[in-house]
Amino acid sequence: MTLLDINDLDIRYRVGEGSEVRAVDGVSFSIDEGETFGLVGESGCGKTTLGKGIIQLLDENGYIAGGEINFKGRDLTEYSQSEIRDVRWAEISTIPQASMSGLNPVYKVGDQIAEAILHHEPGTTEQEADERARELLERVGVDADRADDYAHEFSGGMKQRAMIAMALSCSPDLIIADEPTTALDVIVQDQVLDELEELQKETGVSFLIISHDISVIAETCDRVGVMYGGKMMEVGETDEVFETPANPYTMGLKNSFPNIEEAMDTLVSIPGTPPTLRDPAPGCRFRDRCPFATSECETEHPPTYAVDTGGVRETTAYGEHQSACYHLDKLERMRREARDKDTWAAGEVEP
Repeated sequence: MTLLDINDLDIRYRVGEGSEVRAVDGVSFSIDEGETFGLVGESGCGKTTLGKGIIQLLDENGYIAGGEINFKGRDLTEYSQSEIRDVRWAEISTIPQASMSGLNPVYKVGDQIAEAILHHEPGTTEQEADERARELLERVGVDADRADDYAHEFSGGMKQRAMIAMALSCSPDLIIADEPTTALDVIVQDQVLDELEELQKETGVSFLIISHDISVIAETCDRVGVMYGGKMMEVGETDEVFETPANPYTMGLKNSFPNIEEAMDTLVSIPGTPPTLRDPAPGCRFRDRCPFATSECETEHPPTYAVDTGGVRETTAYGEHQSACYHLDKLERMRREARDKDTWAAGEVEP
């Protein structure tokens, strides 16, 4: 059953008089109950803004300009600040991108977890909240006695686990984890990801994991959305998207990460830089960096089409594999040529 259903979401930032940045531009996807959905893309593509927008934690100059965020059948875009506060932590919690500094340095870690419980469960006593906080820390691999310590006494991995414990404190239905393994070494990163997976099995919670790291998304997520320039470029089951990508941007993104199963002389980077979102040019957002772009790509950004239609352009429900590209009838050729670094160096290639 669908838990979160985002439809044509438009989030903007005001930057000076009469000027705006379209950080999230017409994005649609859904998350089912008990599912882990990943958002991946370069820095500045709108991933974090989207995650913050779901629970209205945008910066002061940010606002939702259009679209729907349907959570358990309720459109959260219509909620007031007081109404959305009742949703945060109780139904949707977050592990913020800056979770290493997300703990208050002057309060004991256990007290901070207990505070969330007391706020959303008024009938709970302070002793019960404290016991729950200690149990949550143990659940994520931190000794219960460390609840009496301060954040500076925790290692990076322990701080991350404490933030996960806090996110679980009120038994939410959805946890938004923004770069949950940033600044962790690979050993601790693997431990944290394993813990998230075990917690999902125990509680049935859904996850929205936001990351620029393909390996994290590939290891943890059932489905994935690939974002670029505020747009959703490709959505589908994780294995299918990464093994048989259906968008030139996904192909380029995959080339830039090492693969121990494939021999590669060198990693292939995408030339150029992402577009400005203050006043984006017409056409496909990726066209200036895409070696397969044609004149058709200059008119408007393509809608998302079903991938498995034999080249016939059919829009699709966003639970299926879909791609925002005008050239899905040339997929095999694009996949083959995208592996060659000369393709990206040569610039425009006629599909």
